[in-house]
Amino acid sequence: MLKSKLRKKILKIREKNNKENIKINSSKIIKILKKEKITKKIIGGYYPVNFEVDDLELLKKLEKNKFKISLPVIKKNFQMDFYEWSFFDLLKTSRYGIPEPETKNIVYPDVLLIPLVAFDKNLHRIGYGSGYYDRLITKLSKKKKIIKIGLALSFQEVDRVPINIFDQKLDYIVTNKDIMK
Repeated sequence: MLKSKLRKKILKIREKNNKENIKINSSKIIKILKKEKITKKIIGGYYPVNFEVDDLELLKKLEKNKFKISLPVIKKNFQMDFYEWSFFDLLKTSRYGIPEPETKNIVYPDVLLIPLVAFDKNLHRIGYGSGYYDRLITKLSKKKKIIKIGLALSFQEVDRVPINIFDQKLDYIVTNKDIMK
């Protein structure tokens, strides 16, 4: 199936099935961070929109445990950077309707929490189709080792995600049911 058709199909299913904003148990993510020996580092989260898995509770917990948290800001030419953010800081709404940090202190996350539209057991993902995360992962990987954790609901899994040379594989996918590595 083409990515565009698969994306459309899963987005409809996600909207129908995630109206209650299903949360992922944050202990699953913390378990991964401990396993990877990630302590007091920079976490790149996201502000959930469009029925994505809500990571805000997890980010709040991580901030209380002295992690620096950050959120993405969409740039021109399909680029994205992460900026330090705290729950005490203001957010502004981007031209895409996504809340973004107002302050502009760019950071390079050690861990990225990535929203998914669909995924497969080989840790490939489909996003919204613009390649923001793929470009960001490529750029960050040249600077440092990063852990890429996709967040999704179990029903977003498909048999096979069609991939191309630009698609970046994840290190983990965490759902409401499993941790895949």
